[in-house]
Amino acid sequence: MWKRSSSIVRASVVMLALAACATGSGASTGSATPSGTPAAAFPVTIETAVGPFTIDARPTSIVSLSPSATEMLFEIGAGEQVVAVDDQSDFPDGVPTTDLSGFEPNVEGIVSYAPDLVVIAGDTGGVVKGLEQLDVPVLVQPAAVTIDDTYEQIAQLGDVTGHPADADAVARDMRAAIDEIVASAPDGQGLTVYHELDDTYYSVTSETFIGQVYEMFGVENIADEAKGAGSGYPQLSSEYIVDSDPSLIVLADSECCGQTPEVVAARPGWGDLTAVSTDSVVAIDDDVASRWGPRVVDFMRAVAEGLQGSAA
Repeated sequence: MWKRSSSIVRASVVMLALAACATGSGASTGSATPSGTPAAAFPVTIETAVGPFTIDARPTSIVSLSPSATEMLFEIGAGEQVVAVDDQSDFPDGVPTTDLSGFEPNVEGIVSYAPDLVVIAGDTGGVVKGLEQLDVPVLVQPAAVTIDDTYEQIAQLGDVTGHPADADAVARDMRAAIDEIVASAPDGQGLTVYHELDDTYYSVTSETFIGQVYEMFGVENIADEAKGAGSGYPQLSSEYIVDSDPSLIVLADSECCGQTPEVVAARPGWGDLTAVSTDSVVAIDDDVASRWGPRVVDFMRAVAEGLQGSAA
């Protein structure tokens, strides 16, 4: 199984932060991948976070340089139209992964796949201008900040690929699943959470997409008052975390950094933390916890399960 190094995790954090101003197996959302026939008339114009976007014809050669967009495209039934994805896109099984980079996109490498649509999370290195000069449509979908952003991006992809009904069905199923998870979870009032991005204690605040997930459960995020919280991705210290004594610890570095509840319990001073003593340390597939696509349902389900012990 492919694993990310800690340095790559930190680079990913920076990219997410920029896009927001944006190898795991993971379970599916529980609904079958839609296979409806295209229903949209083209050309199609949509409003995006960076302005209007128009595509003249239904694309049949899509390149996705965003792992979240890749997962959305396959979930809405547009997978057969995708000819290449970036080197971080590894879900679902069988996606056409290449050595293309979403962090350092290369126009020449992208156009070698003769795309009629490119989907990216941010305009890194002027890639949008470079592709548009070659008449290649580029849809920019920055990192989501809220769950509603995810639903909107799914709808956008449905519109521009000719799968609007399928996209609506995916979003509807996600909403229903998330509503049920939140409603059945313990009341998070009075509980606190520490979300670990890597083993050097980078975390997230409530101003990020991940932080918004915790807010939906009513849980207080210990990173919100930390030094550097304004970035959305502060690096905490072990002492700060111990002093904060979180009720729930979520490890989003189980793949990249080999972190487990047992490793956490063995850290100096961590053995007596509330989260450790109540078995409320949850290891989540790194990608499930960092992508804003359909598998956010899996992320929220894992958080809800972790809260069971915290609230006991």
